[in-house]
Amino acid sequence: GAGHSWRRDGWPAPGLSKDTCWVWVLYTVPPPYQLGCNTAALCSLAELGLYTKAKSILSSLLKVPLMFGFLYLFVCSLDVLSSAFQLAGGKVAGDIFKDNAILSNPVAGLVVGILVTVLVQSSSTSTSIIVSMVASGLLDVSSAIPITMGSNIGTSVTNTIVALMQAGDRDDFKRAFAGATVHDCFNWLSVLVLLPLEVASGYLHRVTKIAVATLNIRSGQDAPSLLKVITEPFTCLIIQLDKSVITGIAMGDESLSNRSLIKVWCELPAQQVSSLPGWGWRIGEGNGAGTDPLVPCPGHHLFVDSSLPDLAIGLMLLAGSLVVLCTCLIMLVKLLNSVLKGQAAKAIQKVINTDLPFPFGWVTGYFAILVGAAMTFVMQSSSVFTSAITPLIGLGVISIERAYPLTLGSNIGTTTTAILDALASPGDKLASAFQIALCHFFFNISGILLWYPLPCTRLPIHMAKELGECTAKYRWFAVLYLIVCFLLLPSLVFGISMAGWEVLVGVGTPFLGLLTCVAMVNVLQRRKPSHLPKWLQTWDLLPSWLHSLQPMDRLITQATLCCVNRCSGNLDEPSEYN
Repeated sequence: GAGHSWRRDGWPAPGLSKDTCWVWVLYTVPPPYQLGCNTAALCSLAELGLYTKAKSILSSLLKVPLMFGFLYLFVCSLDVLSSAFQLAGGKVAGDIFKDNAILSNPVAGLVVGILVTVLVQSSSTSTSIIVSMVASGLLDVSSAIPITMGSNIGTSVTNTIVALMQAGDRDDFKRAFAGATVHDCFNWLSVLVLLPLEVASGYLHRVTKIAVATLNIRSGQDAPSLLKVITEPFTCLIIQLDKSVITGIAMGDESLSNRSLIKVWCELPAQQVSSLPGWGWRIGEGNGAGTDPLVPCPGHHLFVDSSLPDLAIGLMLLAGSLVVLCTCLIMLVKLLNSVLKGQAAKAIQKVINTDLPFPFGWVTGYFAILVGAAMTFVMQSSSVFTSAITPLIGLGVISIERAYPLTLGSNIGTTTTAILDALASPGDKLASAFQIALCHFFFNISGILLWYPLPCTRLPIHMAKELGECTAKYRWFAVLYLIVCFLLLPSLVFGISMAGWEVLVGVGTPFLGLLTCVAMVNVLQRRKPSHLPKWLQTWDLLPSWLHSLQPMDRLITQATLCCVNRCSGNLDEPSEYN
């Protein structure tokens, strides 16, 4: 620049040694001070380097608490989301459980378990209701087993919803959706094998009955949930629910049909408050005329005095919790992207995804199962654990091959909730309640034995990868998948099963046979096409809409563009009032 000089006529520059002459290129000073700038330039450079280093360290240190803060809000939003679903559909779920004639049909019981768990967004809640109904004698163990299988499927919808938040990047979305749906694939495959086996032989009922008779079970109390201890101080300020209302409706208590699930602020005489079991809601009113002072009982939260119906509050909380969940997830992904990059990302990926040294490599997956079970036991929620690792799968930090055993372990860990609920049952009903809790545990163990020990049996991984590839190409497929797998398909199967076993077998058997044949042909087309007739080596003989999503993609794209153009046209048109 003006008044500055670049030295090009000598090397090294005058007054500088060979070791420090490079500073002359970085810092140019007015000509009169060229020979005396060596010390000043070096100090400036050192200060600049120190400032940059301090800024980098401070930025990295701030990112860690920020990540934990967003993770905390993310977990709290999942808790509020569950409460919102319970407010919106909890009573419906209780009414569904109340009809024992429906639950006696195994397939209908399976679908009820799926739909109820999707409605309340918590397998812990649905299995707790099942345990309570079995403990009260309203439901026998044999009828409850298919419902617990359905609750296993329904709980996997949460992390699939979380995966949708990474749809902005195709590669991240492909990995995240595959990591989320590997849970779905495992549960569906396990049910397709184990439900018919249970109906035919009753093996879960027999095995758990022997286990209950062998073990010396004593009634106890629920173990504390570490996650609840951390999140409840915040979530209880937003909403508090009395989940016993749903259980009571399921058990046939008609007096609870018109009662709100929301705990309200009430006032009681001080002597009555001391005898309350815990959270109070609508227990009574202070007499107002006596000498006893009126004091508030626990239950103060944001909607404590609201006159809105449960459905309206549920929808408000649903919208708010989804906004917070999306925001936290986006910020978590951005922070993780900035932290887990370069050598740090490679080191973490290597630690997480690398197997143990030979000859213990085969133990790595089983160790991951134990880690997943332990983490879920601590959190007391498989939805929270699987939803928390879904963004890491999307970023590529955790591979789907490692996420699969972690998810299987989470399936085992979530069964402890039902076991702890069963142990709190009365002594005369403890055996039945504990048996159905063990059915949930042995169902997941049986599924792991089917779909994990041998690499060739790990079909859920291959299925999930295919779904990930499909959603990366057609992003709308993820929403279609959620609607079909967790709403339309269960409802269709439920309707057919209510028509009788003959109709269900008559419709289901040809459909499953056709599905099996198509799957086998697909495998042969990819691996051994020469084993197939030439006309069957591709699906070109069928109409394109039967073997490709491209026609539907064009239709959806055209419909979307039409809607956008119509909306933009309406905005551009001048108003008659202008």
